[in-house]
Amino acid sequence: MVPSAHRLNRAETCISLSYGTSALELLGVPTMSQMEQQQQMQVPALSDGPVTYGHLFNVEGELAKQPITPKDASLMQCAETMMRGGTSKDSAAAAMQRAADQNVRMGALPTAHDRSLIGSEGVTAIESILPSEVVHTEVVDGQPILSVSIAVPMTPSVAAAQEMITIGKALEAAAKLVGEKAIEPSDASAIQSAEKRATGVALIAPGGMAATAQAAAELNPRVEDYSKTTIADVLTDASSKLSLDKIVTPEDATKVVAAEVRNSKGHEICEGVGAALVAAAEFNEELRAMGALTERQL
Repeated sequence: MVPSAHRLNRAETCISLSYGTSALELLGVPTMSQMEQQQQMQVPALSDGPVTYGHLFNVEGELAKQPITPKDASLMQCAETMMRGGTSKDSAAAAMQRAADQNVRMGALPTAHDRSLIGSEGVTAIESILPSEVVHTEVVDGQPILSVSIAVPMTPSVAAAQEMITIGKALEAAAKLVGEKAIEPSDASAIQSAEKRATGVALIAPGGMAATAQAAAELNPRVEDYSKTTIADVLTDASSKLSLDKIVTPEDATKVVAAEVRNSKGHEICEGVGAALVAAAEFNEELRAMGALTERQL
């Protein structure tokens, strides 16, 4: 598990792919027009108390009560810059900066404002690539706060992206190829790494595939073979079990294989989760190259 401070001081990005579904539904973002989102992000002129996330965004729970600090705004600016190369005046980061500035001027922050007060999941900017649009979604402490959809033309490279394999699909392939194998610590580590790469969230979600695999790796040595949890038990329909998914890249495959090897106790691993990610990454790179070549020819 990665410490929460790592999440609060690092903006992580990921690229996800979905088929035949609304990007906003995929990401769990409330359906709002861009104008409605901009109206909601107006910073209120409060006479007392800080501007909170609940004042600017459609969030709930403890996050809605948290005041927005300069550190929060800085983290979101970093995330936006990593995702799209910069920020704009109508972005979430800009709204957060205005709110933070007002909180500082009013002396409304309850603690030192050089740190973030948000939870352990921190700030994330996500770029979701779909067949006809790109969706930029910004997330604070696990809750989506803003989503902007950008229409894109159907170029050869976009068409190729529709055929690429996601991490979820690669995990499903592993379930079919080595599904009868009882889960070991190396498998659990690989699944945890793959889930993290897919969702961009470092923390293990309770009841998720990583948590289930970890529990199985600990229990399997103590039960009879017929009672052991297998890879298929955990990874069947993996795509539907991920909160977000992304196209497999060589970097994803490298990270998953490294996690798998670290916990293999020196045993050689020929087939498994890591191998499935490697095969998917190689396939995707071939498609990406084909798409780029077609565009050059055009």
